[in-house]
Amino acid sequence: MSDLESIQDYRTKVTDMIERHKLVEDLVHRQDMQRHDLVEDMVHQNNLSELQRLLDKLDTKAIANVLETLSNEDCLLVWGLVSEERKEEILLAVNDSVRVELVSEPKPVSQSMVIRVFDLHEGRLRQIPIYNREDLAQAKPIWVDLVTPEDEQLAWAREIFGVNLPNPKELTDLETSARFYEEENGEVHLHSAFLLEREDESRNVAVAFVLNKDTLFSVRSEELPVFRLQRLRARAQAGYVSEAKDVLLDLYAADVEYSANALEDEYVRLEEVGRQVFKSHMTNEQAAKILTAISVEEDLNGRIRRNVLDTRNALSFLMRRKFLSIAQHEDVREILRDIESLDGHTTFLFNKINFQMDATVGFLNVNQNKDLKRLTVISVVFMPINVLAGIGGMSEFSMMTHGVSWQIAYSIFIAGMIAIGILTYVSLRNMENRRIKNHRKDNQ
Repeated sequence: MSDLESIQDYRTKVTDMIERHKLVEDLVHRQDMQRHDLVEDMVHQNNLSELQRLLDKLDTKAIANVLETLSNEDCLLVWGLVSEERKEEILLAVNDSVRVELVSEPKPVSQSMVIRVFDLHEGRLRQIPIYNREDLAQAKPIWVDLVTPEDEQLAWAREIFGVNLPNPKELTDLETSARFYEEENGEVHLHSAFLLEREDESRNVAVAFVLNKDTLFSVRSEELPVFRLQRLRARAQAGYVSEAKDVLLDLYAADVEYSANALEDEYVRLEEVGRQVFKSHMTNEQAAKILTAISVEEDLNGRIRRNVLDTRNALSFLMRRKFLSIAQHEDVREILRDIESLDGHTTFLFNKINFQMDATVGFLNVNQNKDLKRLTVISVVFMPINVLAGIGGMSEFSMMTHGVSWQIAYSIFIAGMIAIGILTYVSLRNMENRRIKNHRKDNQ
C-alpha cells in the first residue's frame, strides 16, 4: 500500500470514529437514566480514548494530512487528543490556514484575557495566563498584547509598567510626525497600519506600539492574522526572538509577508477576471459584474501599497534613531528589500487593473454602438414611410384621388409604403455587405 493510500485510509478511519463518537454521545444524551452525567462522561472518555490510540500510531505527516481534511470543529477535537510533545512538529507540517486555527487562542472566559502577556522561556515565547491585576503585576514580559482592552485593563498596564498606552478606540490616521516619536522618558511610540484581508472586505487596522524598558506593548481594536502568525512562529522555533525589538521587527516582517500573499491572491483573481474580459462578446450585465470585481481589487491593491509604505516609514524611523543593533539593522534592510519588490508588483497590478477596466468599458461602448446602430437602421427604414404617411394625411392627397374609392387608394398607398421600406432596408444591407468585403480585402 502506498503512502497516499495509507493516509487516505487513516483519514477515513478518523472520520468514521468521529462520526461514531458524535452519534453515540447524542444517543446517550437523549436517554433518561440514573446517574446520567456519569454514564455520559464514561462514554465520552471511551470514545475519545479509542481515537487517541489511533492518533498515537500515526506519524506527523499523516496527522497533518488528517487535520487538513477535517472541519474546524472536528479538527479542534482531534488536536486536543494529540500529545503536547508532538504538537510543534505537526504545526510546522500543516498548511497555514489550519495552523492559524489550531494556535488561535480560545475566546476569553473573562474580559481580562484580552491582555496577552509573553515572556521568554528556553528561547521561545511563552504566554502567561492573566486573569486579574495581581497576575499582571507578577509578570516580567517582553511583549504585552492588548486587543480591545477595557479602560480598567489599560489602567492596570499603565500603572504597573509605568507606560503611556493609547486607547485603541482613539487610534486614527495621524500625520507621520505624530505617528513615530520618542518621549523624554525613553518611550518609543509607533502607530502603524496592518492589512486585514477578508472575503467580504479588506481594510487597514491601526496598531499602536510602545517600546519601554525592554518590553513591547501593542494595542489594537481587533485580532489580526499577522499577530497570530508571529505568536505561532515564536512558540514553535527556539531562538526566533531574543528581545522586544525582535518581536516588533518580526511583526513588521510578517506584515510584509502577509501583504505579499494578498498580492499573490490578487494576481489569481485578476487572471480570472482577465479570462472574462477577453471574451469575444460580453453583455452589459457581465461587464457590470467585472467592473465591480476590478474595483474591489483596485481598492485592495491601494490598501496593500499604503500598508507597505507605512511599514517602510516605521522601519526607517527605527533605523534613523539608532534603536537597533547591527544584526537588527540587517534584518530591517532585508525587510526593506522585500518592500521594494512589492512596490513593483503593486505598480504592475495598477496598470493591469486599468487595462482591464478600459477593456471592459470598451465592451460597453461597443454594445452601446450596436444599440445605436439598430436604432439608426430603424429610423432610416421608416423615414420615407413617415414622409408618405404625412402626405397621405394631407387634404391634397384626397383631392388627387377623389375619383378613386378610398379603399383602393389607401391600399395602393400602404403597399407603396411597405415596398419603399423593404427597398430601403435591402439597400442598407447591401451597403453593409460591400463595406465588410472591402474591409476584408484591405486586410488581406
